[in-house]
Amino acid sequence: MIPAFALNPDPLVRFLGKIPKEFTKADIIRYIIENDIKMLNLRYPGADGRLKTLNFIINSLEHLDGILSCGERVDGSSLFPYIEAGASDLYVVPRYRTAFYNPFSEVPAIDILCSFYAKDGKPLEMSPEYTLRKAHEALKEVTGMEFEVMGELEYYVVSNKEELFGASDQKGYHESTPFNKGQELRVLAMKYIAETGGLIKYGHSEVGNFTKDDLMYEQNEIEFLPTTLEDAADQLMIAKWILRTLAYQYGVDLTFAPKITVGKAGSGLHIHTRLMKEGKNQMIQDGVLTDNALKAIAGYLDLAPSLTAFGNRNPTSYFRLVPHQEAPTTVCWGDRNRSVLVRVPLGWTTGANEMVKDANPLEKVSHVDHSVKQTVEFRCPDGSADIYLLLAGLAVAARHGFEMENGLDYAKERYVDVNIFDETNKGVVARLSQLPTSCVESADFLQKQRAVFEEYGVFAPRLIDGTIEMLRKYNDRTLRRDIGEHSEKIMELVNRYFYCG
Repeated sequence: MIPAFALNPDPLVRFLGKIPKEFTKADIIRYIIENDIKMLNLRYPGADGRLKTLNFIINSLEHLDGILSCGERVDGSSLFPYIEAGASDLYVVPRYRTAFYNPFSEVPAIDILCSFYAKDGKPLEMSPEYTLRKAHEALKEVTGMEFEVMGELEYYVVSNKEELFGASDQKGYHESTPFNKGQELRVLAMKYIAETGGLIKYGHSEVGNFTKDDLMYEQNEIEFLPTTLEDAADQLMIAKWILRTLAYQYGVDLTFAPKITVGKAGSGLHIHTRLMKEGKNQMIQDGVLTDNALKAIAGYLDLAPSLTAFGNRNPTSYFRLVPHQEAPTTVCWGDRNRSVLVRVPLGWTTGANEMVKDANPLEKVSHVDHSVKQTVEFRCPDGSADIYLLLAGLAVAARHGFEMENGLDYAKERYVDVNIFDETNKGVVARLSQLPTSCVESADFLQKQRAVFEEYGVFAPRLIDGTIEMLRKYNDRTLRRDIGEHSEKIMELVNRYFYCG
């Protein structure tokens, strides 16, 4: 009989024989002792969207137990601009379920993500991670359902130009070696992400592929599997750190920036969502979207303009969100359509079991329930996003859809069939609203809709204030119109925000 965790790539899961959410302090200590681990690293996200690190060399069992039991103090004002220096001391306390073996450290190390706590020992109300937790609890309270998400992490690898097997410009989609040069880095990143607990669906090269100034730009994507809201955010954070660290080791550059240059595909952070109850997908029934799905879609559409405050957080975001491209600008939804804001992807609802039989004549027709695969995709976010706040915002939006008096009608009135730019959709598109065109406009929408985010105590008012202030400081209300297609000025912006998120 094959052991239950024999195929699990996470060494802690295999060693402990349990899933991460069951990890205890005693488990972490046992793994550290029996695997000769010398270092413990506490990690936590800052307002810039990047993981921060506090390193500890373990010097005794008591020392290790103290770190795992108490965490440590940090300066909150250096991590978050909306925390005042006069009252900035915070605690960072490890969440044992996030522990993973560090794939890069020369000194054998275990890393653990942390939560922020205030001086009274209560969770920091403004913390992005705690905001995410509160958003999920409020959604479950209102709907009785859990929220699961998965992300599509797009990025560019930038390296010296190679003459052999050059790929065609903007034709890199699902390309293989030797035409795709970034596969080795991508595959190793996938291995490390899986070993740190990330649930990966697949990886591949993306459309973007071009050379400029003797440099080669290759776009890639790693897509995750649906998981709990909280775990999805943690996995995306760790994945971005792994990709950047690997790129540094390979001697190449890597960016999640939404805009890379004029006239080339930008990078998004598409988020797939589904509502679950007792292990069953509540988004589809008998091959048709449920009212639950339509209500969630209504919430996404209604709050979409203000969701950009968490998912599109620098001026280059709005050079990606331009009309007549795959990145959406119009607030609508549709099936399979990649130019809408909310897309319902193919969900194996028709003929799925017969397809396998047709491709493999020796097989019998199976009767697998494929409904679990159906998701709804939110397509405007990009790599500048604050992952925790973005996913928290989507949970708020899904909950909001259930509380809208006319949610079902609202969604149905904003459905666009097949191609949003088709002549048949002109009447619908003419009455649809648009996404913001700048960070300043995004801040305006957040100010207008902030009450929905603050309801149930999910988003702290000071967090909303800080976000609005940050976005308005860009002063970019007319920037896209002012710069137009001026390549040098656009590249100046791209370089300024190259390492965003």
